[in-house]
Amino acid sequence: MKLTVVGSSPAWPNPGGAQSGYIVEGPGRLLLDCGPGVLARLREQDGWPRVDAIAITHFHLDHWGDLVPWVWGRMYGLGQDLETPELWVQPRGRAQLQEFGERLGMRDMFDRTFEVKEYGEREPFVAAGLEVTPVRLPHYTLQTYGFRVTNEHRTLAYSGDSGPSDLLAQLAQDVDLFLCEATLERGELDGQPRGHLSLEEALEAHRASGARRLVLTHRPSELSTDGSLELAYDGLVLEI
Repeated sequence: MKLTVVGSSPAWPNPGGAQSGYIVEGPGRLLLDCGPGVLARLREQDGWPRVDAIAITHFHLDHWGDLVPWVWGRMYGLGQDLETPELWVQPRGRAQLQEFGERLGMRDMFDRTFEVKEYGEREPFVAAGLEVTPVRLPHYTLQTYGFRVTNEHRTLAYSGDSGPSDLLAQLAQDVDLFLCEATLERGELDGQPRGHLSLEEALEAHRASGARRLVLTHRPSELSTDGSLELAYDGLVLEI
């Protein structure tokens, strides 16, 4: 399994950075989240992104916003000649996309661009040849999921966005790599209910999970990070 960090910025982009987007390969190509800047980064590699499936953790703009320009490219640009990728969204997510479409162009714009499918909480699904298990996590008041992604050899856990929760340790239990957000300088700077992790809270979730490796992401560049820790950056490629 190979992980490529396409974008790793928090809700406000780091200078020159793209927001959340991660390619997992092995056997197919699965894109986890698709925030602003991700589509342009993927286009630097190919004329148009070649992915088998996309899975979205939640509908905050920094995790799905580039699905909108993906629509226009699929309809009118280079993407129209490629196979239609699957788009996995949360329960009732297809209706939400249709509502977004009514405001952004056409009600069916996402259905015309992607093969839209809905996942269920803790119900494994197969995307790009990988088994993905969604686990619902606390993120303010928004319906939000983390993903546990598995092939025959390796398992990766991706937190998406989450406040502190024992569910993070369940999501990442004994995985080969835990890709975990660490957005905050201190937990008390968060809103209520909680929606993000501080660095110490991310480390605590990692310790509780037993994951073999931790890579921190979604972290503002203005916050310091201990150099002994692995920090995601745009363009990072990891063999898991």
